[in-house]
Amino acid sequence: MDKVLSISIGEIALKGKNRKYFEDKLISRMRKAIKGLHYSKIYKEQGKIYIEAPEDNFPMMINKLKKVFGLVYISPCIRVEKDINEIEKAIIEIMKEKQMKDPVKTFKIKTNRVDKNFPIKSPEVSKKMGGVVLNNIEGVKVDIHNPDTYVFIDIKQNAYIYTERIEGYGGLPVGTNGKGLLLLSGGIDSPVAGFLMAKRGVELSGIHYHSYPFTSERAEEKVKKLAKILSIYTGRIKLYSVNILQIQKELNAKCPEDEMTILSRRFMMRIAEKIALDNNIDALITGESLGQVASQTIKGLSVINSVVDMPILRPLIGQDKVEIIDIAKDIETYDTSILPYDDCCTLFLPKHPVTKPKLADIEKSEEAIDVERLVKEAVSNVEIYYIE
Repeated sequence: MDKVLSISIGEIALKGKNRKYFEDKLISRMRKAIKGLHYSKIYKEQGKIYIEAPEDNFPMMINKLKKVFGLVYISPCIRVEKDINEIEKAIIEIMKEKQMKDPVKTFKIKTNRVDKNFPIKSPEVSKKMGGVVLNNIEGVKVDIHNPDTYVFIDIKQNAYIYTERIEGYGGLPVGTNGKGLLLLSGGIDSPVAGFLMAKRGVELSGIHYHSYPFTSERAEEKVKKLAKILSIYTGRIKLYSVNILQIQKELNAKCPEDEMTILSRRFMMRIAEKIALDNNIDALITGESLGQVASQTIKGLSVINSVVDMPILRPLIGQDKVEIIDIAKDIETYDTSILPYDDCCTLFLPKHPVTKPKLADIEKSEEAIDVERLVKEAVSNVEIYYIE
């Protein structure tokens, strides 16, 4: 009778011929997450991944593993031989442990007979093990509709018995779906956007724009802290820091005030695309949500889009602020995001920004400045940080 961790893998199981690739990526991410914690081995068995490790390490391992994208459930299990008498012993053991930690009054047995050569069918196993619990655990009864706890039995090469299913975030392992460059502003939205794209398997880098010395060093440190929190979920993040003060000064001096926000965003996209192309990154990622601010109208986003050829991924586009804040709190970026340090977006902010910009007008305004030179200078002075 051994204790192991069982990992349920969700949509990875639907990947067909590519499934091994996704599973191997997931196991690689799991190894990185639990690096420094002792375990004997990680192995696959008929649809799930298992970790042999000392039981004392389970709580810390679970805390780290549930932040690995691709994991749906984590369950501490008792593993026994595929023998009905051994399963009985394990059922009694795990229910005794359950009653000591978190007493219940009702239960239900759920059996998954993956190995169809096992002579007893799933309903019969469940019925038999229900009787075992009733005969050996005082004060409990069966409730098939709304039990206090389920007791799960997976019959494979081995038999696994467990009562807990600790939720992970699901999704796909980071690195299985290309690379994205996240425009990380320091606000609430962009870290959430990065989290959601990483959950879909995108490997993240970040780009942050500042206007030092008009914005403080503390504002940049805030962004680094956000990147560090994100890296818990995504792995190491390469963060590009770009000073756009000179661009903002020229826009302020030579372009209409109400177009400042749109013009600045177009420069940010140009710079981000150049850095992305130079570093084999496939797409840009922003935290824009439709209608949230003046530049995030359909017309505004269309004008911003037109300046680059690279795909711009906007995972928050249809979400409202409350939904975004809920995710930010869950992933623990919210408290850092609301720290009151100015970012470059608040510098030269127009009193009445244009909400329905016309591309022809914006391009006409840009004729007053040397766009190519300003982008080139900004990219040449980029600073790079590695956050993990």
